[in-house]
Amino acid sequence: MIQKRYQMVIHEINRKIFLLLCLAYVSISSLQAQSAIPPFKKGERVVFTGNSITHGGHYHSFIWLYYMTRFPDKPITIMNAGIGGESAWDIKDRLDDDVFGRRPTYVTLTFGMNDTGYDIYMKDNANELSGQQIAKSLDSFREIEKRLLAKNKITKVLIGGSPYDETSKFNNFILHQKNNAILKIIDAQRTSAKKNGWGFVDFNQPMCEISLREQKKDSTFTFCRIDRIHPDNDGQMVMAYLFLKAQGLAGHKVSDFSIDAQYSNVVTHQNCKISRLKKKEGELAFDYLANALPYPLDSIPRHGWGNKRSQRDAMQLIPFMEEFNQEYFQVINLEKGRYRLTIDGQFIDDISSERLADGINLADYPTTPQYQQAMTIMYLNEERFEIEKRFREYLWTEYSFLKKEGLLFADNQKAIDKLQEYLPKDFFLRASYDWYVKAMHPEIRKVWSDYMNSIVETIYRINKPVTHQVKLTRMK
Repeated sequence: MIQKRYQMVIHEINRKIFLLLCLAYVSISSLQAQSAIPPFKKGERVVFTGNSITHGGHYHSFIWLYYMTRFPDKPITIMNAGIGGESAWDIKDRLDDDVFGRRPTYVTLTFGMNDTGYDIYMKDNANELSGQQIAKSLDSFREIEKRLLAKNKITKVLIGGSPYDETSKFNNFILHQKNNAILKIIDAQRTSAKKNGWGFVDFNQPMCEISLREQKKDSTFTFCRIDRIHPDNDGQMVMAYLFLKAQGLAGHKVSDFSIDAQYSNVVTHQNCKISRLKKKEGELAFDYLANALPYPLDSIPRHGWGNKRSQRDAMQLIPFMEEFNQEYFQVINLEKGRYRLTIDGQFIDDISSERLADGINLADYPTTPQYQQAMTIMYLNEERFEIEKRFREYLWTEYSFLKKEGLLFADNQKAIDKLQEYLPKDFFLRASYDWYVKAMHPEIRKVWSDYMNSIVETIYRINKPVTHQVKLTRMK
């Protein structure tokens, strides 16, 4: 018996060493770039403020999906306040309506991609022009900073924006030194966060380091396959990972339990309950109730800037599964052989006693009932994202075109006539125009808003884990 217990302890030590090595996967310098930022509390209203990378991006939606599945009894609200093409001076002018008007308790802010300019890097005096752009951006940021300081009940987090990719060789068009200009803005954000006691997380440096690492194997690797600017969904998932990591959530498991088959007892259990454990000839069965659901990873490229990669593709780049998605299941002292694992009668896998003794991650199996439950939540959240995107297209049209014409929120025929003047020469407006024509009617916006609210209510009604019957049956 002592020998068996010793074996169990060794397995546990080896597993913890493995997880520690996984936690070291991201380089030390990247970790040093992050500051602790507060995790969201129950009832938190979070606004992610930024440019097109936020407007059309998934990172905030991926973050919310984590909270929906990991903390099912702590509902929060996450809102997209990105507007494509904007710089700090644009964001400053819409803070009251688009950010503070939503009654946030928590605000994140990222900017810098558009602030640093584009065509200036093809000119002889690029450094001088870049310096002027940075100065203009930081002048506006100082005004934003004052406005944020006045909102003393709001938690503030500054995000160092994702990089402009200057190192990939997927095409020959590169704006050299643009990312260095973005880094200067990020330095100012970091300084501001430290001075004001705000949170700060940097997406830029860690994403650059991952890109450089991957480009050693494939020189055309990039997160931004369309234009070196907008991260695909694998990049958006990396951004979500970096944010959650900065919130100190790495190591929070879905569940973790270990069973000793010889003595028919539960050795350890974390964030779950194991009951009705029964052993008979060639079979081990028990009821399993976790306090969380596994994080579902979409394997299909979804809406965005010509996305070709999926959320799941990011798993080859970051240790998200090891750090954030562990539903660990271990059985020691099983009779040697292969065992069929079923959950609620559903076949999951045929697994050797040796693998079970080492432990498996049930979150690696999309066929488990609990993963399928999480997938329903993922699809509902994706539907919510698509509806919210309609609002962003409407607001992009308002702030990018109608504001400068003195027609902000006029939502009348005069606004339509003015937009039609722009349509022939603006591709992006042509892509968003139909959404504006619909959303200009308040009744349409109310229907969309009610639909989003009903989706979120449904998610928080069906995201509660349920008890599953787990069986291991020895195969002949």
